[in-house]
Amino acid sequence: MADSAGLQFVSSYAFEAMQKVDVVRLAALSDPELRLLLPCLVRMALCAPADQSQSWAQDKKLILRLLSGVEAVNSIVALLSVDFHALEQDARKEQQLRHKAGGSNGESILVSQLQHGLTLEFEHSDPLRRLRLTLSELLAIMNKVADSNGEFFLKSSELFESPVYLEEVADVLCILQAELPSLLPIVDVAEALLHVRNGDWFMCLLVANVPDSFGEVCRGLIKNGERQDEESVGGRRRTEALRQLCQMNPSQALNIRAMVVEECHLPGLGVALTLDYKPDSADEAVSPLVSYVSGLLLGTNGKVRTWFSMFIRNGQQRKRESSSVLWQMRRQLLLELVAILPRSRSTHVPNDANMEDEGGSGYSGLREEHVVKASALLRLYCALMGIAGLRPTDEEAEQLLQLMTSRPPATPAGVRFVSLSFCKLLAFPTLVSTPEQEQLMVMWLSWMIKEEEYFESAAGVSASFGEMLLLVAMYFHSNQLSSIIELVCSTLGMKIAIKPSSLSKMKTIFTQEIFTEQVVTAHAVRVAVTNNLSANITGFLPIHCIYQLLRSRAFTKHKVSIKDWIYRQLCETTTPIHTQLIPLIDAYINSILTPASKANPEATNQPITEQEILNVFQSSAGGDGSRGGRQRYSITTQLLILYYILSFEENLLASTKQLALMQRKPKSYSAALMDQIPIKYLVTQAQGLQQELGGLHSALLRLLATNYPHLCLVEDWVCEEEVTGTLPLLRRMMLPSNTCRYTQSQLHQAFQKLPSSSPRLMRILEHLTLLSPGDLIPYAEALTASMALLLEPGVPRRLLQTLNKLWIGLNTVMPRRLWVMTVNALQPSAKLLRQQRYTQNDLMVDPLIVLRCDQRVYRSPPLMDIVLHMLNGYLLASKAYLQCHLKETADFDRQNQIVSNVAVPGQPDTPEVTREELKNALLAAQDSAAVQILLEICLPTSEEQLLGATTESLLRNNLGPVPGRPKQGSLLPTTRGSVEDTEPEGGLLSDLREVQCLICCLLHQMFIADPNIAKLVHFQGYPQALLPLTVAGIPSIHICLDFIPELLAQPQLEKQIFAIQLLSYLCTQYALPKSLSVARLAISVMGTLLTVLNRAKRFSFFMPTLPCLVAFCQAFPPLYDDVAALLVQVGQVCASDVATKVRDIDPFVARLQSLREKPQEAAAPGGGSSKLTLPQKTAEELGGADPDVQLCYCVEATFMDIISSTLHGL
Repeated sequence: MADSAGLQFVSSYAFEAMQKVDVVRLAALSDPELRLLLPCLVRMALCAPADQSQSWAQDKKLILRLLSGVEAVNSIVALLSVDFHALEQDARKEQQLRHKAGGSNGESILVSQLQHGLTLEFEHSDPLRRLRLTLSELLAIMNKVADSNGEFFLKSSELFESPVYLEEVADVLCILQAELPSLLPIVDVAEALLHVRNGDWFMCLLVANVPDSFGEVCRGLIKNGERQDEESVGGRRRTEALRQLCQMNPSQALNIRAMVVEECHLPGLGVALTLDYKPDSADEAVSPLVSYVSGLLLGTNGKVRTWFSMFIRNGQQRKRESSSVLWQMRRQLLLELVAILPRSRSTHVPNDANMEDEGGSGYSGLREEHVVKASALLRLYCALMGIAGLRPTDEEAEQLLQLMTSRPPATPAGVRFVSLSFCKLLAFPTLVSTPEQEQLMVMWLSWMIKEEEYFESAAGVSASFGEMLLLVAMYFHSNQLSSIIELVCSTLGMKIAIKPSSLSKMKTIFTQEIFTEQVVTAHAVRVAVTNNLSANITGFLPIHCIYQLLRSRAFTKHKVSIKDWIYRQLCETTTPIHTQLIPLIDAYINSILTPASKANPEATNQPITEQEILNVFQSSAGGDGSRGGRQRYSITTQLLILYYILSFEENLLASTKQLALMQRKPKSYSAALMDQIPIKYLVTQAQGLQQELGGLHSALLRLLATNYPHLCLVEDWVCEEEVTGTLPLLRRMMLPSNTCRYTQSQLHQAFQKLPSSSPRLMRILEHLTLLSPGDLIPYAEALTASMALLLEPGVPRRLLQTLNKLWIGLNTVMPRRLWVMTVNALQPSAKLLRQQRYTQNDLMVDPLIVLRCDQRVYRSPPLMDIVLHMLNGYLLASKAYLQCHLKETADFDRQNQIVSNVAVPGQPDTPEVTREELKNALLAAQDSAAVQILLEICLPTSEEQLLGATTESLLRNNLGPVPGRPKQGSLLPTTRGSVEDTEPEGGLLSDLREVQCLICCLLHQMFIADPNIAKLVHFQGYPQALLPLTVAGIPSIHICLDFIPELLAQPQLEKQIFAIQLLSYLCTQYALPKSLSVARLAISVMGTLLTVLNRAKRFSFFMPTLPCLVAFCQAFPPLYDDVAALLVQVGQVCASDVATKVRDIDPFVARLQSLREKPQEAAAPGGGSSKLTLPQKTAEELGGADPDVQLCYCVEATFMDIISSTLHGL
């Protein structure tokens, strides 16, 4: 407001005195300053105070003494003497009248018809009329403001414009507002004063006389303000008024600025207040203006950012005005920028006297204390140009370029400044417009390349600007302009819209003058690796550059070996793992397997050598132990190398078709190398570091599940919980120290002296159980080598169980090596003498080697548990091995077949299908052989049979005795007696029983994993004596119900007999509707076979299957009629054959009919005994004479068993 430029405003000193009612300060004011505060002071002196203290009484006297010498006090006292109540009533009546008249200036109740102008009337009027005149004028303005709907107007008023009466009008205004606060709210009055000339002056006086209203007035003015204050006269007047208020009370300027940002109104005011702000202690780093504008444009509030950006854009559209707040801001920023530029830009002054190789650089350096401020200014100008759309003037562009190409000291802040300058050049290439400026930029970029290594070492930072320079060069060569834009935005910390086309000039400079692709690759290999690389090191690192070069295949294109650099970087890693490491390994593997172009299939990178890999694992657990003088690599390095090997092998198999077409076959890593890597131990370690390893642990698990399924057994994960859980941890805490009291040699000696050394060996083994699995590794060889000694008689069972526990613990960290040692240790003594040692490869090719162990293992449950665990693992390993072998060789064989049989269509597909079928057949034979061997182990030996052990005991104890089941070796079931009902010696607590349970558990898992194994085994058949065991001990055997009908349809009688016998046990174990339907089918099949079989085959079929009918009837009583009919039919056929040869001395058929029709009478007391004993004697007499006779009595015995089982059930 230029109209109030000559007026005296209330000083900040006077306002603070009024705020604090500091009488001493007030007394020190000059008369002109005191004149402005008289309305408040007079009211303070005349009105009755609320404070009745003695100190205020003294202050009031001082105020009265201060006022006594001022002439204007009398007129103010006169103003306070009027009747303000009547005045307020008249004012409200006038407001109502104006409201009815629609706001027109008609008759006035406050002021009668004026004879002269408003100024003359005011001069000649008494105090009351003066109050009425001012109040009427003020109410008119306030009403017009209320009706203006936000449109600004400037009201011409003599009363507020006459310089002679301004002080008197101000006195009247202050008195009116103080006495009539409800009629004249101070915020509304302040809003109205904006619409008259000198309004800011009146407003400051009004607020100075009511100092407590400062915040309220400012907030009201800001809320009612425009979103863009520079756009209108009203906005500029409002900004100037608030600026004057804040100059009067500078302590509240920053709070008012915060209100501006909160409301997103009056952006110019916020900038103006920042320009006016003079902090008590100057911050040398960053100025308040830079901090404020940067906070608006780079903050997280998008609404504020858009609001202030609009202020910048709109301000540029107007003609340049020196009074514009935007141009004031730009001028101030330019002054700050020029102030920190190096004083001398001579072409002969080196940057640093200590740097001999920079003598010709031609630039003075940026002072260290100015580096942070320069970085802040660069980011601010980036935000102004990129976000707010600021178009720099030629002067601004020139000075910015001078700042960006200046050379900072070698400090972390200097590295940051160079990175920001470089990104600003990429973001705004238009700053370089003349050839001289372009040459300046090229020289500066050359200096960056030259000094990068020095900066990195002197500043002590791992992420320097050299990596960014290299990365941008690679992006330019591969035309990845979007990646450059993303890199620039990330470094600057803001999202800027950069057009890819604007980078064409920079691309030409980079790719043709500074960084050719060959220079990039050669330079990248020479860049030092990052020591102790981890996710904690931020910024752009050499690994980013190498990754991009690998992706663009620059190394293979220019025949630059990158293998050594990658290996060194992998060896220099630590946790938490850097996110770029896994993508780097993937890109490296791809560059090894896939040529850069089809024209040059040899253009690939070299893989890491086996010796380099072995060096990493020499000192790891499960390896060869620590070697003197060798470096011990971190767990991160070992895990990354492991990921590289597994991923390389998987990608090699996946790429076999493409490699075969190119006649390339990269060499895979040898099995000997894989055997020396402690895969399971490393994965176990990674499991406890999942947070620090990112996605590496899950990637390793995926690769293991695919390539090493035997290391991902479910039971292994469960056992690991038992080994690494809380309870084992507490037990290990009982150890007095980490060192073990026993050596491997002591353990070996204790084993050799068994069984006399059993107590000592027990103490050693119990102590070893307190060690962690990793600490047990040195004892693995001693434990496994002496396993066979535990098979000798007299060895306590507890020793075996403790050894089993230690073996399970070792299995969690070194399973593959442990399995090989265990298999070799458990060989039969004859093989041990021949020193036949199996390898990992032998066992994967033929997993059944595991079962070719000492026969005594089959009756040692703790050792048998170990053998079964290894067998399960090697069966899975064999599947993966054969699948890998098939995939590895099939595509090359197929390619050779194509080359040799080009003229034969359809020929190449045949071998591949055949190989797959052969592999599946081999695996099926392998699995079924393992199952058959295990089932054979379940059979009691001849010694155990003498002791009374039978496989039927398991079924009897689960289901009770099975009626009609004959003892092995007897003809008729009626001979069973007390011998069958007695348990074998030792009861169920026998080694055989425990081994049977372990085997049944494994078979159950195998049948669940692949139901086809169960089908194949049962189609092959196994001894009938094992059926009670398998049905009762293998829960998943119920799946046999699905294929028994198919088994019954086989042409071989042996398979049909086995199917019916299996079905009889299944019906007893699983009395389900499905079992009933299959039993009906079996009875029907038996009836059909009766009609087609000859005499010899009839005897062979029905003698073992007739007793099965007892189980059918016991499980399903509704089948009694069908079974009885079948038995009668069999009896009739057999009796008719007998009648043709001998006289039927026994009315056999009649007796069968009687048994069928009246079964209760057959079992009645008295008569039943003779009927049961006579057939038995006849069978004994005639059993060897004729098969049909034997079959007849078998039929009758079956009838009697069915009847007795039915009555027993009732």
